[in-house]
Amino acid sequence: MINEISGAGLAYIGDAVIELFIRERLVMAGGRIGELNKKADEYVRAGYQSIAADRLEPLLTEEEAAAYRRGKNVHTNNLPKNATHAEYRKATGLEALFGYLYISGEKERLSYLLEMGFFPEEKRD
Repeated sequence: MINEISGAGLAYIGDAVIELFIRERLVMAGGRIGELNKKADEYVRAGYQSIAADRLEPLLTEEEAAAYRRGKNVHTNNLPKNATHAEYRKATGLEALFGYLYISGEKERLSYLLEMGFFPEEKRD
């Protein structure tokens, strides 16, 4: 079933996964909602997600790398004004990876990679 979902479909799910993860982390850290929204916007931008993708690429299994490539290779005419084409492709790949892991039920791996991608300085093995 998961192989029937397009790269764009996986990225659509993964975008929501990232958004929820970031919001939960920020709320748990505390702060005013307006401030939290500004911080969340920084993390969910294509530029930051591209950096997270670069951090994670060496850690991916073959299946995870394939899911990342499925998203990265999605063709779109929509490009955020604050991102390069390369950043946007990496961000879409990252979203597809997280969508794949979520749908696959790989919650522990998903959590680990989210931490390593977005908060690597806080991750302790």
